[in-house]
Order: sequence, then structure tokens, then C-alpha cells
Amino acid sequence: MTCSDPVALRSLLTREAADLGFSALSVSRPQLAQASAQLARWVAAGHHGEMDYLAKNTALRADPAQLWPGTTCLISVSLPYLPQSLLHMEANLANPARGYVARYALGQDYHRLMRRRLEALAQRTSLLWGPFSYRPFSDSAPLFEVEIAAQGGLGWRGKHTLLLQRQGSFFFLGELCCDLPLPADSPVTAHCGRCQACLDICPTAAIIAPYELDARRCIAYLTIEHFGPIPEPLRPLMGNRIYGCDDCQLVCPWNRFASPAVSALAFAPRKTLQEDALAQLMTWTSADFSERLAGSPIRRLGHERWLRNLAVALGNGPPTAAAWSALAHHREHSSALVREHVNWAWQRLLLSGNSPSPNESE
Repeated sequence: MTCSDPVALRSLLTREAADLGFSALSVSRPQLAQASAQLARWVAAGHHGEMDYLAKNTALRADPAQLWPGTTCLISVSLPYLPQSLLHMEANLANPARGYVARYALGQDYHRLMRRRLEALAQRTSLLWGPFSYRPFSDSAPLFEVEIAAQGGLGWRGKHTLLLQRQGSFFFLGELCCDLPLPADSPVTAHCGRCQACLDICPTAAIIAPYELDARRCIAYLTIEHFGPIPEPLRPLMGNRIYGCDDCQLVCPWNRFASPAVSALAFAPRKTLQEDALAQLMTWTSADFSERLAGSPIRRLGHERWLRNLAVALGNGPPTAAAWSALAHHREHSSALVREHVNWAWQRLLLSGNSPSPNESE
């Protein structure tokens, strides 16, 4: 039985979204001129670093109808991914012998999962309404995802620039560009108040002002998006973070209300990322890296940048025999990028007052 009332359909969509594991759904008809101007200023200031794609496709970002012709509204959804308690995350971060991976990347790559669920939502909607034009996206197109979601009331933009809900920020965003005649939802009030915990906690002071991030200083950018050498002054500030960073989320008061996702099986941590120490991860060959991280977002790094990140973390950690051995194995690596960071880490450990054994220094 089909539904002919857009208001009634909007209510039904909330039910269908919840059944598919989404924590919230909103509808927007976004006005994006201001967001486009802010992005242009941000790029002009160089805060995007090497992410040149952010300076492109400006017309598509400003008008989703150019991205998917016929678009009249956007359906935004949030999908929780938190795989563990915050205490577990904090304990991992506090252990310098282990690498810290941003929680969203511990399990399977979310892009395909999100698109499959969005496709399922669209199929269910077509059974309720009838055929309609749509296309699903999730961090896969030039869309102002956070701005669109905020304008539809899915949450509000936090001072760390992420979307926030009363249950925190550990969720993925996805969108359906479509031509449904749905009523738009209203934005919600921001609830950050005077809090600036995210600014204060950032290890590299990348959040340079409320709602403004300098990606060139951000550990997530440095460990994931950046291709060259990590600026030397920033390396000691990175600690044991080898892929991304969750500090601004961990300290956010709203994430005290976050709980491990009910449907987080796909995001369950890979055993090897949870249990292997940094020195063990450093021993992976290129084939090991590809095999053990198949289906993981980390694989996009490539083995070379994986070793770069691990070397920095080892240099910031304790001078154990395992650390010396792992670094010694790569001091003559074929990649200049790896050699530079390994030798930097080697010197860092030497400054600790401990020296490698004769076998490790060879």
C-alpha cells in the first residue's frame, strides 16, 4: 500500500531508518551559499593543505541538483559506529607501546555499508511512495554533509567542526539526493555553549578557533591525507596516534552519552589492531599490510605511509628492545620517506638515554 501524503511519508521514513540501524534521519532543502563562501575563505587561507579536491567542484557543492539532476531535497542519516567504551579508548591512547587508530577505522570500511543501507532505505521508500529519483552518498561526493545535516536538524555543528547530537558524535553521515516532495525539518539549537574542551585538548592546536580547523596541523590529516614527510615540530605531539585522532571527540561532554553501537558488528575492531604492539605492526611486510587490512579504510594509506606513521609513534614511545629492533630493520628501507622517519625515531630514542644493543644497531 502506497502513501500519498508527504507528511505521513516523513514519519514513516523515521521508522524505516531506525529499522535499518540509523540513529536519526532528517530532511533538508539546504541553502549553501554561505557554506560555499566559508569554504572558499578556508581554502584561500591554505587550511586545506594538500586536499586540493576541496578547492574543486564548487558549483556541485553549492547546488546538489547539479550533482544529481532533479534533486529537490536531501535525506540525511546518521549511523553509529562506536565499537567500545570511552574508557577502553582512553586506555589505548594512554599506552605508548600500542598504536592508536581512530575508532571509525578499526573495522570495515563504512562507505559500502552506508551506501547499501541507504539503497535499502530508498527501496523501502519506493514501496511506500512509488518510484522516485534518488542517489545515495556517504563521504563520496562534493557535498557539504555536515552543513546539510545541520540545516535539517540531524544535529548541530560542534566547535571541532563535526556534527554533534545529544548522543555525541561517533557516527557516520549519509545522504540521499532525491526528488521527493518531503517537508524540510527545522535546525536544532546548538548546545556547545561556552565549552571549548575540544580546542584545549587538540594535541597539535589544529582547532585554531571555534568551528575552524587548520588541517595542516590536524593529526587525522597528517596521518591519512598527507603524503610527504610529517613536519618535524609536530611529530612529538602525535604520541602513539598512527591513523587519525579522536581526542576532540573523547573530551566532548556530549560523548559521555555515547554508547557502543547496537549494530556495530561491521565496525568491530580487528584483532591484530587491538592486540599487536607498535613494534609488531612495524614488522608487517607490504603483503602483510595488504592482506591483514583488506576491507579496511587504513589500506588506502599504502605500506610506505603506514611505516612512516609507525616510526613516529615508536619515536614517541619507550626505548624497548622491541622498538629498537623494529626501527633497526627499516633504517635502510628503500623509501626515503620511511628512512627519514625511522632515523628521526632512532635519534629520539637515543635522547632518552638508552642505547640499542649491538645487534640492534647493525
